[in-house]
This record gives sequence, C-alpha cells and structure tokens, in this order.
Amino acid sequence: MEREFTESNPATPARAELLCFLVAVAAASYALTQEWRVDHVVQCCRQWLRKNDTKLRWLERVRIGQLALKIARDDLENAGIAVRLSSVSALFTDEMELNEASTMVQRMMTLCHEAL
Repeated sequence: MEREFTESNPATPARAELLCFLVAVAAASYALTQEWRVDHVVQCCRQWLRKNDTKLRWLERVRIGQLALKIARDDLENAGIAVRLSSVSALFTDEMELNEASTMVQRMMTLCHEAL
C-alpha cells in the first residue's frame, strides 16, 4: 500500500531516511563531478519514492531536495563529515540503498533528523 508524507503526516523516520539518502547522493555526486547536481537529486528522489512505494507532493519534494543540497553543501563539513572520492562507495549498498553500517551515514542521519 502506498503511503504519503505531508506536512501534517511527516512520516518522520521515512522522511529522515529520504533526506539522508539525498544528502549522501548529493555529496557523492559532488565528490565525483565537483558540481552540485540538482537534476541528480531530483532523479534519485523520484527513484527512492518509487522504490519505497511512497508519495510526496511536488512542493515537498522540492523542499526536501533543497534541504538535502544545503546539508550536503554547508553542514557536512561543519559536522566533520568529508565525502571524498575514495569514500563514496562506503555510503551505499550494492542495491544503491544507504549503507546503515557506515559511520559516515550514521552521522549524516543524525544531521538529517536534527534538520527535520
């Protein structure tokens, strides 16, 4: 059954997981290309929502995408999280899901929970 997050129903654990996934995607993409790829964040958000059978209104997708880019661009470094080319593969599993065993992902998740 498809679920939906809204302002009144934030589905906080799922929203934090989506946000963390997008932060990791943005940071990894930057490490690989040296560009902040908004299009990549948008595409990965759609894929995550589809894979997790979840809906999010377009304005909420824009907000969470912008927040993910802000956290990746501004907050990771301040929190002592440095995503480098050599650490990108540690962020994700072979199925392109967050690698929850990674301490870097765990620290990102803490930032994302605080941001929400």
